[in-house]
Amino acid sequence: MTPLDLTDPAVVADPYPAFAHARTRAPVQWHEELGLWLAFTHAESNAVLRDRRLGRIWRDREPAERFGSFNLIHRNAILEMEPPDHTRLRRLVSAAFARGHVERLRPWVQAYARDLVDGLVERSAGGQPVDVLSGMAEELPVGVIAELLGVPQADRPLLRPWSNAIVKMYEYGRTAEVEDAAERAAAEFVAHLRGLAAERRRAPGEDLLTHLVTVRDAEGDRLTEDELVTTCILLLNAGHEATVNVSGNGLLALLEHPDQLRRLREDPGLLPTAIEELMRFDSPLQLFERTATADVEVGGVTVRQGQKVAALLGSANRDPAVFADPDTLDVGRTDNPHVSFGAGVHFCIGAPLARVELQASFGALLARTSSIEPAAPARRRPEFVIRGLAELPVVLNR
Repeated sequence: MTPLDLTDPAVVADPYPAFAHARTRAPVQWHEELGLWLAFTHAESNAVLRDRRLGRIWRDREPAERFGSFNLIHRNAILEMEPPDHTRLRRLVSAAFARGHVERLRPWVQAYARDLVDGLVERSAGGQPVDVLSGMAEELPVGVIAELLGVPQADRPLLRPWSNAIVKMYEYGRTAEVEDAAERAAAEFVAHLRGLAAERRRAPGEDLLTHLVTVRDAEGDRLTEDELVTTCILLLNAGHEATVNVSGNGLLALLEHPDQLRRLREDPGLLPTAIEELMRFDSPLQLFERTATADVEVGGVTVRQGQKVAALLGSANRDPAVFADPDTLDVGRTDNPHVSFGAGVHFCIGAPLARVELQASFGALLARTSSIEPAAPARRRPEFVIRGLAELPVVLNR
């Protein structure tokens, strides 16, 4: 039996009942159509993410001449590397991040979130529907990454369309048009960042891009030009896609659980735990692949060398063996070892920044509105792997 049909609209709309059913059958199951193993439970997903014999082994998309830029931005990505290359690159990127960029931006992020919410409230005026996705959730993280890297204001509208086109390559059942759009976006993004890096070499600033250009580790290593460009693209793609989708999925979850929204309004001190719970309850990334570099036993099956196995993060985050009442949204949940940021050596390097953004956006929404009401049914994106909304219309009252 196929454990999960990723093309079924019902599964895309709500995969959690299918996950629950699959977990009762076996923790790890073979998916013939996808040609990989799927880990459904928290323990097995965690093992997939942490076992060093299960690596991110990048293989260029073929034909190589068709996907030159797409392959370049993955071949040199920290997310697609294993030690010792991963260790070296993560050390350099972490050293640049360690210069206080996230904390430096915190007041700016909070002010930007307030401005975006105020704009939505003014347009809604207690009666007009406004889309939280386009009006805030998409604007905030792209603006933050652009500010972090020092991207000029005039160029910032280019970033979201580039990222959106590239990440569609991670879905199954892609069309040729989707693939061509991803390659075009990658090529334009690479060219743009090469130009920005050249400017920083001529005129350094205080932004993260300058520090990525100049950073050296104790051994004197530095980022190559391709690693630099790839790191910036990864920061935008991984950093903003997750934040956008937690914002949309999370607000929808709160609207569908008005008791939890009310609880959060009454006790804003719950905001940090609420953000973690929203990430657990409806994970923005549902599937993360690894490749076996040797035979590995996971969940009672043997993943043969060269085979792929994927951690189903959304299923792991609803595992009743780890989470009490896993299908219940609880903004005060403190025992919450969710795996939405991954685990092991590939744990999300941008997790602190994502938490700052999400706390700022939800904090501003709660503090600067007296009510948030759904104006129409939310419209979900038709993809399974990256789970998010296309539109979330609401009415806001000051």
